[in-house]
This record gives sequence, C-alpha cells and structure tokens, in this order.
Amino acid sequence: MEQKKVSLFNLAVIVGALGYFVDVYDLLLFSIIRVPSLKSLGLSTEDIAKKGLEILNLQMVGLLLGGILWGVLGDKLGRLKVLFASIILYSLGSIANGFVHTVDQYALVRFITGLGLAGELGAGITLVSELMPKEKRGIATSLVAGIGLSGAVFAYFIKVQFGASPEGWRTCYFIGGGLGFFLLLLRVGVLESGMYKNIEQSNVQRGNFFMLFTNGTRLKKYLTAIFIALPNWYVIGILISFSDKFATQMNVQGPIDPGKAIMVAYAAISVGDVLIGFVSQWLKSRKASLYIFHIITVIGIIWFFHLQGQPASTMYLVCVVLGFGTGFWAMFVTMAAEQFGTNIRATVATTVPNMARGSLNLVSLLFIQLQHSLDPAHAYLKSGWITGIIVFIIAFISLMLTKETYGKDLDYIEQ
Repeated sequence: MEQKKVSLFNLAVIVGALGYFVDVYDLLLFSIIRVPSLKSLGLSTEDIAKKGLEILNLQMVGLLLGGILWGVLGDKLGRLKVLFASIILYSLGSIANGFVHTVDQYALVRFITGLGLAGELGAGITLVSELMPKEKRGIATSLVAGIGLSGAVFAYFIKVQFGASPEGWRTCYFIGGGLGFFLLLLRVGVLESGMYKNIEQSNVQRGNFFMLFTNGTRLKKYLTAIFIALPNWYVIGILISFSDKFATQMNVQGPIDPGKAIMVAYAAISVGDVLIGFVSQWLKSRKASLYIFHIITVIGIIWFFHLQGQPASTMYLVCVVLGFGTGFWAMFVTMAAEQFGTNIRATVATTVPNMARGSLNLVSLLFIQLQHSLDPAHAYLKSGWITGIIVFIIAFISLMLTKETYGKDLDYIEQ
C-alpha cells in the first residue's frame, strides 16, 4: 500500500518524542535521586546500595510485566489507547512516589510506576513506524528516542534544583506526574495507524503474545531482538548507576555523583540515538549501524575499567563515551518492530524493550553472584568486567543472527 508523503516533524513524531521524554524522566529519576531519597527514609550508606538495587530490580519487573500487558492491548485495542492508559498509570505512580514514607512503599510504587512506563516507547515507536514512509522510518524513530532520552538530563537538573532540601526529592516526583498529565492534552489530534485500522475490523488474530513461541523462526527473531540490547542496561544499570562504587575501588580522585553520571551519559545517549538514524540511512543498513555503536560501547567499557587513580572528570568523560555508544535504543526497537506483522507488531515493539530492561535483573544477579566467588578487595571490578564480557558475547551473536530490515514494507500480518 502506497504511503502518503509525511513530514519528519508531524504531530505523531513530536508527541511521541515528548511522551518518551516524560517516560525517561520518570524511569531514570529513581537512579538519579536514589541516594538522597533513601537517605531521607533513614537508610545507612550500605543499605542504600543494597535496597537501591532491590527497588531498581522491582521497577524492572514492573516494566517486564507491563511490556506484555501494554503490547497485547496495543494490538487488540489500538496504539493510541495504550499510550493514553500507560501515561495515566505512570503519572499517578509518580505522584504517589512523592508520598512514600517506607522502603516497602517506595518499592511497591516503583513497581506500579514501572507497569505504566512500559507502554510508552513500544506503542509510540509502533505508531510512528506505521505512519512514516519506509525511507524516513529510521530517522523518525531515532528523533523520538533522541529527544525523549534527554528527559534524563532534565531529571538531573530538576534534582539539582529541588534536591538540596531533605524532602526535595518528593517534588521531583510530583513534577514528573504533572508532566505526564500535561502530555495527555497534547495527545489530542494524533491519528491512529492506518495499517492498524485496516485490520481492526477483520478476523485477523491480534495481540496474541503466544504466537511468538509457537513458531521457531518467530521465536528466534524475538529472542535475538531482545539480546541485542543487553549491553544498554548493563552499562546504565550497573556501570553508570553504581559508578561511585566502581570509582572507590579504582581510587578515582574526587567524589562521583551517580546522578550526574547518569545525566551526562543520557545527554550522550540522546545524541547517539539521533545520529544512529542518519548512520543507518547513510549505510542503508540497520545492522551495520548497530555494529558500529556496539563497538564504541566496548571501547568505552575497556576505558572504564582502566581508570585507576584518574580524576573524577575522566570518569564522567568515560560515561559520555558509554552513553553515546549505547545510543542505539530507538534503532533496536525499530528493528524489532520491522521484523513482525501488523497484528503483533505492538506486542513485539512494547515487550522487546521491556524484556531488555527487565534483563537487568539477570545481569545484576550475575554481577552479584560473581562477587561472592572473587577476592573481596577487587570483587566489584572483576565481577563488572566478567559480566560485561558475557553480555557482549550474547549481544554480538544475536546481532549476527538477525536479518537486515532496512527499507522493509511493514504492511503485512503474521499468520
């Protein structure tokens, strides 16, 4: 079916980018204000690291389950309805975060918020992918992610502005909830995907999550789509989120603020996510662009683990390199969406990034277990790079097994 000429800056792309901006703001806010918020709740320095990882993992479980829920609903009820519902849930969750007074309450609300956050990116990427002509699809989805990921930078500056007081972290959550509800007003006027509307009234089976497991070829495509992004959450969830702990073991000169590390990394990620769309367009290959950015990430990781005695400024510079290298989030989600038919595309595009996010639970479990069997004096460092090697082996094999999707026509269904 011939597609009409559509501008890169149409309403769907703009609203998708702003929606993901709010999504990322809320998603990364906990990591940015983890230390002051848990300290405000009375935790010791040691407990902050332990409980912080537990809460982060629970948030990721919410993203994992929410990815399945919103993905199925996105194919059954439509892309726009999922966008509205997910925004409402994570906005309410963000506001509720501002009222917690115990660690258990904090963890529960982050889980619920994770459920809501799971629906934004997949539904948005699916909608934009189906509305845009195939020649502009990669750039459009990269713009959505590139602009959206700058929400982490905004979250850091909000933390700087309001985090000076012991209870200022609560205001940061209230702002996130307010932004979400404001976003609902901008959704008015965005049209549903024409491809989806074409099958909406048909007898085609839509949103069947189990279709991904009943066919060997589909299952392989689905699993490799997830594993390609393992390095992203290894870098963000382990190396950068706990950069202060790594810095201590490497005798980095000067204090490291994990919130600032996340901020500079995400500033670079947003640049990388926009650039990779143009690289993919220039090379006419999704896979080639992903190989390039994975290699940049490997270089950054090698540098990260050779920072012994370096100044804090160098640590932040490495976080910039790592962020830029992992700026392939939009491309990996776009590539996943392009591999599946319209009747399960939202299911895939929503579950794949959240499965990748949820993989942080397994990656962090491996990271923690390795520490138990290593010399305590260097356990954090050694378990960190061993985990990284395993993650990248899986990611590169998955990318090798994935078929090229550049320029693929998306107007088809899965039987």
